[in-house]
Amino acid sequence: MNKPELLAPAGSLEKLKIALHYGADAVYVGLSEFSLRAKADNFTLNELELAFSYVKAAGKKVYVTINIFPHNYDLSLISEHIAFLNYLKPDAVIVSDLGVFDMLVNVIGSQLPVHISTQANITNYRTAMFWQRQGAKRLILSRELTIGEIKQIRDNVSIELECFVHGAICISYSGRCYISSFLTNRSANKGQCTNSCRWNYTLMEEKRPNEYFPVYENDRGTYVMSSKDLCMLGYLDKLFDAGVDSFKIEGRMKGINYIAGVVKTYREAIDSLSSNTTYNVKDEWLKELAMFSSRGFTTGMFLGRQEDKDFNHDEVNMYKKTHALIGIVCDVKHGKAQVLLRNNLKSGDRVEYLSNGYNSGFVNITSIEDLENNIVDCARNEKIVWISAHEGVKVNDIVRKKLL
Repeated sequence: MNKPELLAPAGSLEKLKIALHYGADAVYVGLSEFSLRAKADNFTLNELELAFSYVKAAGKKVYVTINIFPHNYDLSLISEHIAFLNYLKPDAVIVSDLGVFDMLVNVIGSQLPVHISTQANITNYRTAMFWQRQGAKRLILSRELTIGEIKQIRDNVSIELECFVHGAICISYSGRCYISSFLTNRSANKGQCTNSCRWNYTLMEEKRPNEYFPVYENDRGTYVMSSKDLCMLGYLDKLFDAGVDSFKIEGRMKGINYIAGVVKTYREAIDSLSSNTTYNVKDEWLKELAMFSSRGFTTGMFLGRQEDKDFNHDEVNMYKKTHALIGIVCDVKHGKAQVLLRNNLKSGDRVEYLSNGYNSGFVNITSIEDLENNIVDCARNEKIVWISAHEGVKVNDIVRKKLL
């Protein structure tokens, strides 16, 4: 049984390592100039080379995004970038623009496999058939499709199909949005979105200038264009049966805590898919996903037309998280873990290691040692310290702390 690929975001080299550590089969990366996540950490050219070496050594795959909608002045830079990618040889390049596709396949004559981005708005099997004839290897389907429509596309093409299963979705679901351009002159279609749809808005009647009327659902207000986050954990078996080859997680701008927990959860869920047993969502998976900030969860349009409740109305629990990242394990020796801190840590704190294969429970921090073996009462973000660890803790495990 060939199970779907788990494709994770990698907004930086550190996040890439975490995604692979927790079970991603592949990662997608990009440079700010050519990516729809220009505000993510992203990669320099040197870091991209390091990332490729790391991924290949791990036996995994890496896809590179050139999914902006370029203007004329972008084309020469994209041409240079394609030449660089021909040298690096990623497993695929993700594109949305016909011109960029033409540059890759016909003008420059690259042999790199091409994946067609969700930005290309593939919503029917005729479009899918077109891209298959042009030589694309994979289609990243529009978020507007139902599972039934995906099955219809699968019945008409043999090309690989990919869809998003988790993460943020904007009011313009497949991403061709111009609100940010209108309001702030920063194009979402070139990776510079200001998330204008997430803002809180008021109304003003034209004969009552400067009198602003709030639009709200409760005493905290509402964000009328801000969707809940996508979560298809409960329907992975249905998507797999419909013929989806790759399950994609959104989040190149999200933190390490999010990457680790979400990838680990979906890894376990995908591994549980079987032709012999019924797929069941475990309570521990849902608890894990609830540990991170979110806007609440929706199944989007996969199950049919969205109900009003699937749009976020600034719920009380919005953005609340239960755990905070403390650090990343760099080394393990003699029952202790060397940790690069991403938050402050003090003696007496209770922390948890997130490891594949088991739940460690919480560890009481009775002592903290610096790199000179001095006992310290506390340590700050970016410091490297030694703390006690369970058996089985591994390098690149994350350490987190439950919030009060």
